[in-house]
Amino acid sequence: MKHATEPRPPQAPGRSSALRSIRAVAWSLIGLRKGSEYREDLQRIHPLHVIVVGLVAIFGLVALLMALVHFIV
Repeated sequence: MKHATEPRPPQAPGRSSALRSIRAVAWSLIGLRKGSEYREDLQRIHPLHVIVVGLVAIFGLVALLMALVHFIV
């Protein structure tokens, strides 16, 4: 029989989603982020996902800028 005063086992952090990783990287590129959301992302997002999404975002931005320069010139 369990007593009410026994500590509960720690809960596993929620699953990370691709959308959450994309949102975190997009907000970090802009430079605007709430502190509470930042702390929540630290617990939920896997660092590898952030690295992959960040690299894809940077390559996409560079490709977009190159295409824009090519179109203008």
